This record gives sequence, C-alpha cells and structure tokens, in this order.
Amino acid sequence: MTDDYRAGFACFVGRPNAGKSTLTNAIIGSKIAITSNRPQTTRHVVRGILHRPDSQLILVDTPGYHKPKNVLGKRLNEEVRETWSEVDVIGLCIPANEKIGPGDRYITREITAQKAKVVAVVTKIDLVSKTDVAKQLMAVNDMADFADIVPCSAVSGEQVDVLVDVLSKYLPTSPQLYPDDMITDEPERVMIAELVREAALEGVRDELPHSIAVVIEDVEIEDLEDGPRTKIYAEIYVERSSQKAIVIGKAGSRLRTVGTHARKEIAKLLNQRVYLDLHVRVAKDWQTNPKYLQRLGF
Repeated sequence: MTDDYRAGFACFVGRPNAGKSTLTNAIIGSKIAITSNRPQTTRHVVRGILHRPDSQLILVDTPGYHKPKNVLGKRLNEEVRETWSEVDVIGLCIPANEKIGPGDRYITREITAQKAKVVAVVTKIDLVSKTDVAKQLMAVNDMADFADIVPCSAVSGEQVDVLVDVLSKYLPTSPQLYPDDMITDEPERVMIAELVREAALEGVRDELPHSIAVVIEDVEIEDLEDGPRTKIYAEIYVERSSQKAIVIGKAGSRLRTVGTHARKEIAKLLNQRVYLDLHVRVAKDWQTNPKYLQRLGF
C-alpha cells in the first residue's frame, strides 16, 4: 500500500430512476443493488466496495430523493439526507434523457451546502445523441459550481472508469477500510429479500410497486447427498387483497414466475442450490403504519 493510498465513502443521490443503482452495480462489477424501470425501487442504503491498487472506494447507493406521500417516503428521505451528510464525495445523478427539473435543483441546493465534494454525474448517455449530451452537460454546469462533471453510461460502460477515477481522487488519504475480499457489507438476508422484491416488481401494474415489501422469515442449510442446499422462506407483503391476487396470478402462475426468477439470482449470490418458499400476505396500508414499517425493516 502506497503512502498516498486513498479510502473513503462516496454516495450517489438523485431523483427516483436516475440510474443510481445500475451505476453502482456497474462500478462494483457485481449485482449488489436491485434495479428496475420502476421509480423508487431502492429502499435501503446499499454499500459496495471497489478495491484498486491505490484506493478503496466505498460506494453508497441511496433511495431516490422525492416529495414524500407517506411515512415510508419520509423515512427514505431521512436516510438519504443522513447518508450525504456523512460521506466524502457526493455524486449527483442526472439522466441525460430528461430535462433538469425542480427536484434536481432542490437536491443540488441541499448537497452543495454539505462539506463533501460534489460531482455531477450525467447518466444514461447511451440513450441520447452526443449533441443532447453536450446540451445536458451545459445545463448541469449552470446549476452549481461542481467539483467535476462526468457523463457516463452504466449500460454501455462508457466513461465509468473515468467516473471512478474522479470520485477516488477526492477521497482522503487513508489505509483501506474493508478486507480485500469484501464487495459489500449488506447483510445476506437483506440482499435475498431485495432479489425477491426485484423479481416481484417485474410486470406488475403501476400502482403495485410501492406496495410490495419482502421479509425473509427463515434460512436453513440442508446437507443432501448431492451437496448442500439453502432453504429460504420468504413473505411478500402487499397492502390490499386485490394486490395479493395480482401478485399470485391465476392459479398461482405469477408467483411461480417470481419464484423462478428470484431463485436463479439468489443461487448466483450464494453460489449454492436454493429452495425458495414464497407466501403473499396483506398488511393493510403498511407504508403509513409505523408498526408495520418496523416489522418490514424501515
């Protein structure tokens, strides 16, 4: 380790669906945050650890900062504010394919008042022309005096390495903070629950995504003749009986699809065979009920 080795924390913040989780996964090189085309998919602060010869970048993905409509939304925003107040570098994610709006300007005012360096990250540049990227970069430049502005695409990989270089240079000089073999400090059960929720989010109606939560009730390791298998018992929570019917599907068809997709991703995560037992429960209006929020981990 060199004398100028750097280690520290950076977080991505921005409006819902700004590409924060996809970018986090692209930088870490592993799926540590679930992704979806649904806004506000991320509900937990997720830390990914990137090891380089001269630095260790601990990257924190946060829920989308938004105008809250319920207790859950308020708690998620509080989590985001707490995160950006504690990191060394803040990456403000602004999609290249969307006009800058009041939400972007509000977040900019909030984070530029923090002690951390602020880097503007123009995401999703693969979705627009180079001319449009240039226009967005100029518009972002007019918003504030950012330490740097970096355009990139998590999907194509363009400029992702440049972004890592920029974030790393603002980290403090420090010995490494996590062991070499660690890519996240996210508890395994939380990651499993998130993979189930990601599978449940696919193909559901617009009103359902925010109503879905997942709790892992139990995890057991079976020693079978042909090797170990992890048995996972998970509960998918929704807010109404009508939503339960949608998640289960006709004769249980949709729930089987959710189970198949989730099981494949969990098996990759654990590097082991998985048996997944799913049940759907109704917790009426859980997003506004403090008791249910605590039960569901918020």
